[in-house]
Amino acid sequence: MEIYHALLFGIVQGLTEFLPVSSSGHLALGQYLFKITEPTLFFDISLHIGTLLAVVIVFFTTIKSIAIAIFNLFKSLIKLNLQDFKRDLNSSPDIRFALLIVVASIPTAFIGLALKPYIDTLFDSINFVGVMLIITGTFLWFTKDIQKRDSDASQIANFSYKDALFIGLCQGVAVLPGISRSGATITAGLFCGIDREQAARFSFLLSIPAIVGAELLGLKDILFDSQHSSFSLNMGTLYGTAVAFVVGYVALKILLKIVKVGRIHLFAPYCWILGVVSVVVGVL
Repeated sequence: MEIYHALLFGIVQGLTEFLPVSSSGHLALGQYLFKITEPTLFFDISLHIGTLLAVVIVFFTTIKSIAIAIFNLFKSLIKLNLQDFKRDLNSSPDIRFALLIVVASIPTAFIGLALKPYIDTLFDSINFVGVMLIITGTFLWFTKDIQKRDSDASQIANFSYKDALFIGLCQGVAVLPGISRSGATITAGLFCGIDREQAARFSFLLSIPAIVGAELLGLKDILFDSQHSSFSLNMGTLYGTAVAFVVGYVALKILLKIVKVGRIHLFAPYCWILGVVSVVVGVL
């Protein structure tokens, strides 16, 4: 792979992984319209590691707080200090947030595994990708009528496990090319009545186990499937990963500000236009 191809893939991955416009949809359309060769599985995993690192950096304080709370919880359990264990389990907002992520990850995992055998076929259908982009734009547009919640609504205690299951379900459906993962999960959170910033924070922290799980499956294919058994660590891979991290970091910070002011629906027209063009090109 040429260096400029690696840089291009890195830019596209960094921008579309977090902006609610579907990274998989853009990759599918790019390969179809511009005859871009699909990158190797290892290169694709490397790009996702770059954007994953961007999430970790942006939300490092929250991740650190959750990690400390989980460590203290297990420490109480090991010491058989059941009183502290029950107290932290029932009252710690960080533990509750971690449990919400676990609950939401369950439907994501089941749906992702169930749809995995069909993704390649759907990925090759520009008509399907176009329709999914139109759907993405539609649910983004509906968020414009959602008013900002009071500060009490942003408290983690008002975030139910039923809400988490619904958001996880939407994240699982977003495995379909053309459905934006960030758009689907943030929109689902807003429709559940969750505060904008809380919905965005949960969406991107929820992406961590999803990305890690998907990349572990990819590594399994590299190790045990002769069709993918290639670790091509070269300058193109390194450059692409670095660009995906930098662009992803900037895109994530921008999206968080857009969500905070309630303007995520502004991405809807872009998704509609790209979706319609994709369907028309596919039909012609």
